[in-house]
Amino acid sequence: MTLTGSVPTPNLKEGDNREVAMIHKPIVVGFDGSSGSREALEWALDAARLRGVAVEIMFALDSATALVVPMYGYGGPSEEVLIKEAETILADGLAYAKSNAPTVPVSTTLKQGSAVRALIAAGQHASVAVVGTRGLGTFSELLLGSTSVQLAAHGTCPTVVVRPATKEGYSGAQAGRVVVGIDGSGLAKQALGLGLAEASLRGVGLTAVCAWDVPYLDLTGGRVGSMPSDLIASEDQEVRAMLGEIVAGWQERYPDVDIRREVVASKPVDALVDASRGAELLVVGSRGRGGFKALLLGSVSHAVLHHAQCTTAIVHPRGD
Repeated sequence: MTLTGSVPTPNLKEGDNREVAMIHKPIVVGFDGSSGSREALEWALDAARLRGVAVEIMFALDSATALVVPMYGYGGPSEEVLIKEAETILADGLAYAKSNAPTVPVSTTLKQGSAVRALIAAGQHASVAVVGTRGLGTFSELLLGSTSVQLAAHGTCPTVVVRPATKEGYSGAQAGRVVVGIDGSGLAKQALGLGLAEASLRGVGLTAVCAWDVPYLDLTGGRVGSMPSDLIASEDQEVRAMLGEIVAGWQERYPDVDIRREVVASKPVDALVDASRGAELLVVGSRGRGGFKALLLGSVSHAVLHHAQCTTAIVHPRGD
């Protein structure tokens, strides 16, 4: 199948061929026929159309087991029936893709076992792994417990969790822009690179958000009080300088993207959720330092993924 159009390439410096390779790898999407997975498929098709790459629709047979066992009662269906049900779901996804994105090359893959393991393995050859916020079978657990943490912690490529737009989400200051959480770590720099690539492809601006929580000090007699204003000003200045260093140089690589910086004296989760209202995409690293160090290592990750008002991309460390 011949693709129409071309993929814009940023002004990359020497040694950035890896960035280009990532942009041109296929996109894999977890699909189980649910509304959540269909929204994920829509996002994947749109992203593939912008990149000029293929989409791989993946289904884990564990999902088929969860879907059809209640229909058959004790003992469950045969493997042949399970495979047939899974193939039907994949065929539905393929038909939807061909109808809604006829220029995007699409393939289907049926895997045995855990959906998370299948997506993690697929990440070895994919640019992005895409899932919805809710689904059926094993994909329904992606944001409801340990499965989401496993995918976030062990993913081998950026993981995109697609959240449907809500009316409440269009009132934020960053509406229509890509938002990236910055904490000074190397992974945050990778997140910024992904966010800028997405912003360039989508023709929107990007806001780099750095949040730092103003601490309370232990005063004499065991009392606590707010941090003195001069220390707050000093810390704020240091954070702004760090953010400036990280963002420096990216503008010339992406001259078409309006890059803004925002420093917020707030808890990281609150700052990101607020900035996500109406945003095109929220991008964070799977782990970092400072305020964002726990983003995907516990309750903070769940808070961001459950409460963000837009689709969220989670960047993982590169294997090399």
